[in-house]
Amino acid sequence: MLKIFNCNLHVHTCLSPCADFDMHPSALVHEAIQCGLDVIAISDHNASENVEYVMAAAIGTPLVVLPAMEITTREEAHVLAWFDTIEPLRALQETIYDHLEGLNDEDIFGCQVVVNEHGEVEGFNEKLLIGATNITLEDVVRRIHELGGLAAAAHIDRESFSVLGQLGFIPDTVALDALEISSRMSIAGARKTYPELARYAFITSSDAHYLRDIGGVSTKIRMQEPTVAELKMAFMNQDGRKVFE
Repeated sequence: MLKIFNCNLHVHTCLSPCADFDMHPSALVHEAIQCGLDVIAISDHNASENVEYVMAAAIGTPLVVLPAMEITTREEAHVLAWFDTIEPLRALQETIYDHLEGLNDEDIFGCQVVVNEHGEVEGFNEKLLIGATNITLEDVVRRIHELGGLAAAAHIDRESFSVLGQLGFIPDTVALDALEISSRMSIAGARKTYPELARYAFITSSDAHYLRDIGGVSTKIRMQEPTVAELKMAFMNQDGRKVFE
C-alpha cells in the first residue's frame, strides 16, 4: 500500500565542521520525530562516521534514517548520495577519502565530532571535510550509481557550492536522479526560475546544521516504503509513486 512520507533528505550532524555540536545522533532523532518527519537522510560533508549512530538512535522509533553523504566535487559542487544500507556508504567513503586532501584546522573550521547514539564522543575526524575532493561531478555520480545509490545536485538555487552556481548548467553526461532546492526558494518558484530543468524531479530539504532547522523544510513523497528503489520510482513519477511539489 502506498503512503505519503514526510521526508527531509539532507540533514547534517556535528561531524560536519559547520554544524552545531547539539546535532548529535540522539538529539537530532528526537527533534526529527517532534517535527513530524518520517524519513531523514544523514548527509555530512564528505564523511559518514555518524550515520550508523543516528540509525542506532532511531531504533525503536517511527523514524527511518537513510545513510547518505554530501560530497564536494572537484568543481566545488555539492552532490547528495542516498543509500539503503551502511555498507555501500562505507565503500563510497573509501573513495572520497582517497581523493580528499588536507587536515582540518579546528580554530578556523570547528570540531568534526564523532558521537555515538548515547551522546558519547567516539573521536574526532581530522580530515579537511570542508574541502573539495579531486573527483569530477560526473565521476562522483557514476560512483554513487555503481554502489546502488541515488544522486542529487544539492541546493541548486544557491550561488555557492551548487552545480548551477559553479558550472551554470547541468552537463548531459551527469545522470542525476533529482535536484534539491534549498529552503530559500519554494519548489514552485524553482519551477518558474529553471524551466529548462523540467525533466528532473525537484525536492526541498532543510540542509540542517542546527536542531532548530531540522523541521523547517521537507518534501512529501508517496511510496510504498522509504527505500532507494521507491525513491527512484517517485522521482520518475511511476506506478503511483510521486514527489509532491
